[in-house]
Amino acid sequence: MYGDQANKLVLDAKRFSNLPSIPMYQSDLVRDIVKETNDLNKDSEYLLNTMERLQNEEENGETSSQLVEDQKINQCQTFVTHLSMRRNKRCLLAYEKVRSDKLVEFSWLNVDPMDSVAVGNDMERLGASTAGGAGPSGRPSGSDSRASTTTGTTAGTTNATSKNSMTLPPAKSIPNFTTQLDTNNLNHFEQDFFKNYQDLIMNYRLKFGEYLDLMGDLQPPTDIFIDVRCLKDGGDVTTEYGSFNLIKDSQFYVRKSDVERLIQQGYLEEI
Repeated sequence: MYGDQANKLVLDAKRFSNLPSIPMYQSDLVRDIVKETNDLNKDSEYLLNTMERLQNEEENGETSSQLVEDQKINQCQTFVTHLSMRRNKRCLLAYEKVRSDKLVEFSWLNVDPMDSVAVGNDMERLGASTAGGAGPSGRPSGSDSRASTTTGTTAGTTNATSKNSMTLPPAKSIPNFTTQLDTNNLNHFEQDFFKNYQDLIMNYRLKFGEYLDLMGDLQPPTDIFIDVRCLKDGGDVTTEYGSFNLIKDSQFYVRKSDVERLIQQGYLEEI
C-alpha cells in the first residue's frame, strides 16, 4: 500500500529522536520511497491526461452517465495519488530534519566523534557489568570510591572507603540529546553538512574570542557542587579546590563549573 515505506521511516525517526546517538542512515528505505514517489508521479501524469480527455468529451456535448462516473473516478484517483506523493515528501523531510537536528546538537558539544563513540561503548559495558554483579546500591560491590575536593587538599587522593556501606543515589538517565556520533552511520551529504556546520561554529566563535563561551551549558546549575563518575581515564585535572585523577569508574564531589567541559567531552557524567 502507498505510504507504508514512508510510515516505517517516520517510526524509525521517532525511535531514535530521544536517543543519545544517530543510527545508520536508512538508504534502502529512502531509495524505495523515492522510487514509489516517482511511480506515483507517472500515474499522476497519466490521470491528468485522462482528465483532459474526459473534459474534451464533455465539451463536445457528451453528457452520458458513464462519462460523469468516469470523471468522478478520475478526480478521486488524482487526488489520492497527489496526496500520497505529498505525504511521502513530508515523511522524507521529517526524517532528514530529525537527523540534521541531532547533528546540530552534537556539533555544539565540541566533542570529537571518535571519543564520543568510545565513551558510549564504555557506558554500555559498565551497564552490563553492573547488571551482572550489582550490590544493594545497584553497583558492583567494592567498585565505588568517592573523593571530595576541599581547599588545600588533593581531591584525587581522598579515599572514601568508609562510605561504601552508604547507599549512593542512582545514576541519572541518559539525556535526550545527542552525545554520541559515529560518522560511519552518516551518508555523504550528512558528513558534508556536519563538517561545514562545525566550520561555521568555529568561525562564529572567533568573533567573541575568550569573552564569551558559546559552548557552555545553557541550563543554569541547580547545585554548585555535584557528584560525578569518571567514564574513561583522562589523567590529572587541577581546579581551584585541588586536583584529582581521572580514573575510570571513580567518583568525585566537585564544583560543576570546573568539570562542565569534561562532562561535555564525555570524560565524566553527573550522578
